[in-house]
Amino acid sequence: MKALIIISACIFFYAYFVEPNWIEVRALELKLPHLATELSGYKIVQISDIHIDKKMKIKYLNYLFQLVNQQKPDLIALTGDYVTHGYEKFIPNLVTLSQLNPKDKTVAVLGNHDYSSKNHTQAIKQILQETNILNLENAVYSLKRGDAMLHIAGVDDVWKRKDRLDLVLQQLPEAGAAILLAHEPDFADVSAATGRFDLQLSGHSHGGQICLPFFKPPILPILGSKYYKGLYHVGKMIQYTNRGIGFTHLHLRFNSRPEITVFTLVA
Repeated sequence: MKALIIISACIFFYAYFVEPNWIEVRALELKLPHLATELSGYKIVQISDIHIDKKMKIKYLNYLFQLVNQQKPDLIALTGDYVTHGYEKFIPNLVTLSQLNPKDKTVAVLGNHDYSSKNHTQAIKQILQETNILNLENAVYSLKRGDAMLHIAGVDDVWKRKDRLDLVLQQLPEAGAAILLAHEPDFADVSAATGRFDLQLSGHSHGGQICLPFFKPPILPILGSKYYKGLYHVGKMIQYTNRGIGFTHLHLRFNSRPEITVFTLVA
């Protein structure tokens, strides 16, 4: 019994104090079938689910965004849930996003926690605008290298039924590789069926947050239980689910380290 208590205490200490602060920078090379050779080597850094609350200090946010900048991204993709529901008073801390410094642009979509109230949502959108971050609210951002184009699209939050993939497809040019940002990963079944996207980037699930080895996480959110962590192939589309930075409810992480993902695109 004494040994069990000691082991349990050690696991709790690790899950509460160690792993939540042990950020993994994961590098992946992805071959996109529609990517032009002029854009081969393009680097996208994704962060997701920051979940600012009373435990997410400014010092930690500064460290996080410095880590992102150290990857020398061409583009930074933020995939939602910036401030945890119930912690609206910490929204001003999002101004630290102004440190992000990609070569081209920082783009974003909102998540379900960003829609906890109308005032909450508007305050987050305002800070994204003030920090020069493009909120892809059912919209498309296209970048060029010579005559070649890469399209970064975003759907607004699916859980809150704000997504309008039809509007995105109307704006999306026929030529060029296309990447979709969607907070909820299980939306991949819908986006892949269009046949237009090479890659979808998502968050939402926190990778399960608490994961026992060899078992599926016991708690997963709606629209985040099928493609809950890492790399998948959905039809001809690649789906990637980032484990996120913060947490909700239990401030614990076990076997699901917070993650910054660095994608190098290859033609």
